[in-house]
Amino acid sequence: MTEIAGHGLWVCLQALLRHYGAMPKGRRIRVKGQVQGVGFRPFVWNLAKRFSITGRVSNDAEGVLILAQGANLSQFEDAITSEAPPLARVDAVQACAVEMRLATRFEIVSSGPTGADTHIPPDAATCMDCRMEMTGQGRRSGYAFTNCTNCGPRYTILRHLPYDRARTTMAPFEMCDDCRTEYSDPQDRRFHAQPIACPKCGPALSLIPPAQDPIAEAAHLLLAGGVVAIKGLGGFHIACDATNPTAIDELRRRKRRPTKPFAVMASEQILSRYASPHAAEWTLLNDPAAPIVLIAGRAGLPDTLAPGLGSLGWMLPYTPLHHLLLAAVDRPLVMTSGNLSGEPQVIGNEEALAKLGHLVEATLLHDRDIARRLDDSLERLLPSGLQILRRARGRVPGTLPLPEGFSDQQVVAYGAHLKSAICLTKNGQALLSHHLGDLDDPLTWEEFVKADADYAELFEHAPIAAACDLHPDYRSSQHARAKGLTVIEVQHHHAHLASCLAENAWPRDGGSVAGIILDGLGLGTDGTIWGGEVLLGDYSNFERRAWLRPAPLPGGDAASRAPWRNLLARLDQAGMPDRADELLSNHPLDLLRQAVQAGINAPLSSSAGRLFDAFAAALGLVEDQQSYEGEAAMLLEALAAGHSGGGIKLPTKDGVIDPSLLFQMDWADTSEAAYLFHASLAHAFATEARALVENGDAKAVALSGGCFQNALLLQQTLDALRGVPVLIHNRVPANDGGLALGQALIALARLDGD
Repeated sequence: MTEIAGHGLWVCLQALLRHYGAMPKGRRIRVKGQVQGVGFRPFVWNLAKRFSITGRVSNDAEGVLILAQGANLSQFEDAITSEAPPLARVDAVQACAVEMRLATRFEIVSSGPTGADTHIPPDAATCMDCRMEMTGQGRRSGYAFTNCTNCGPRYTILRHLPYDRARTTMAPFEMCDDCRTEYSDPQDRRFHAQPIACPKCGPALSLIPPAQDPIAEAAHLLLAGGVVAIKGLGGFHIACDATNPTAIDELRRRKRRPTKPFAVMASEQILSRYASPHAAEWTLLNDPAAPIVLIAGRAGLPDTLAPGLGSLGWMLPYTPLHHLLLAAVDRPLVMTSGNLSGEPQVIGNEEALAKLGHLVEATLLHDRDIARRLDDSLERLLPSGLQILRRARGRVPGTLPLPEGFSDQQVVAYGAHLKSAICLTKNGQALLSHHLGDLDDPLTWEEFVKADADYAELFEHAPIAAACDLHPDYRSSQHARAKGLTVIEVQHHHAHLASCLAENAWPRDGGSVAGIILDGLGLGTDGTIWGGEVLLGDYSNFERRAWLRPAPLPGGDAASRAPWRNLLARLDQAGMPDRADELLSNHPLDLLRQAVQAGINAPLSSSAGRLFDAFAAALGLVEDQQSYEGEAAMLLEALAAGHSGGGIKLPTKDGVIDPSLLFQMDWADTSEAAYLFHASLAHAFATEARALVENGDAKAVALSGGCFQNALLLQQTLDALRGVPVLIHNRVPANDGGLALGQALIALARLDGD
């Protein structure tokens, strides 16, 4: 009764205050973005204390809601954006004046309903405070699962929204009293840190075969030349000593991975012994996402880590377990994906023992489950900015705002067949999934289907249409057609163009752009296989204005794996059959030529990727079979290092760029020939695109497609386009990993047009 009477008095007081114009004024502040699960409420609470603000803060379905009173509201509001926590991303702060009850203090109140409109934070590398704690004398000394609101697992442990402990894989671990005290204290950096743990109540390590000290024994095996499987955040790695060529060769033999580059993990101190990252690369290495970063040079390390390449993929330890293990071995470790060849990364303990047991001497496990399989992100820094090669752990489930002019409709896009990814649109945002892989593999296909259902459930997604590639045989396209939704087919290279436009926030009515799209293979609207095009278009429509002279793909799909087949086609086309006979005498040339002549399993293609393969074979880099996708092109790029200048002007007639001169030039200096190849190709395509801008047909040039992961080709093209507005990829892969984003935007444009 007392509470009811008190409430009645307050209502009367409010009425009197309104009547006399004296109702206390405050400010309602809505913060949107990645602001839950990152310590945002205690951050606001501490700001309020600093600025003598009263009121309250809570989480809800839209983000964070603040009701605030005080003399310093403007400074308080500015600090919300300028001083946000390390893992937060503030997309918008919306404030308005309100009448509110006079508060005497500032409170963190229970959250309202949360849902898929909030942003889920990605996993984050161990912060410096937790690293210091692990190496100190406190209760988390040497503890392999130390974390706080500024670091630790997030997306890989989340089972359902809202993001709280009961809906993560930490649910089985009941907090001890000490952890509960930290979890409940707004002044503690572990306030509402859902993965909070300590040796008394949290996950624990184990080694198979068993050992009293799992980390010490794993380190001993690695230093002795052994191979060890290690459970990480998004899956297992397989590790060996990166300074031991015998161990590396043995790992290659066991994994059946003859030449594909290995990534290496090292502490900053150890990494500095073998490479010299510049300041921006150090910043990227230390980013909370902790990606693998491609860095030039690897002085003193075996060439077998990345045969024939000038760069090596480095990453810093990003879990407490990694820090403890690297401190014990005091040297760099190979950290390659824990999987069988072509399969997805292993995530379960039993799965690891069954599938990886025969590859390793020991398996370093823990008892916290992995909810989501995520590879390591792969990135590098170029003069043109950040380049994301594989978008995965640490970068997902981040979103991109839809460009201006698009309606807020929900669609889903299913990408292509290789480097597959899914894209969802909702509430003015596009969510591009993590890298899923090659859908030819049955287990990857299972993961793709699971990911589709997972993203739909997690983000409460109800699409009205499904976008897919024009190619009818892609599994992703077949999946789209089986959804029972309106299906919107999108030409492969148009999707690449739209992906670049979307990433750069090109407005829907921004006008046409000239897209230089260079990649492997994509079905064209004329029924041939495209891959080296200049398109003129926007989100809704496009025209093909220039393209690489088509050549046969002898053997069809086999040509993607065997560069010599593409070399045969290009040499014959260039009028050099004798040179082909000389270089390829150990191959069945007559049979293939007969098949090409008869049009049997030899479709025409303008693919720039296959042109790279052909020229790499001409220089003797890879002839028979590539052991991994892109090997020939990567070796060709590495060979071209150190040269500068212009290229050869390639003949172009009616928009058709003929590369025959490249095969007719002198190849005596192979490194110079490799450079001229890049420069000539870049100049030829840039010339066609520039003309479209200069004659007023296009507003800018966009560069997309997997070939633009080649740093030399990208830079040469940018140089050839000086003075012209150019759009490139920085946050979304230029390869097929970004294709779904473009498909989704094209689908929205077509729906809006309807």
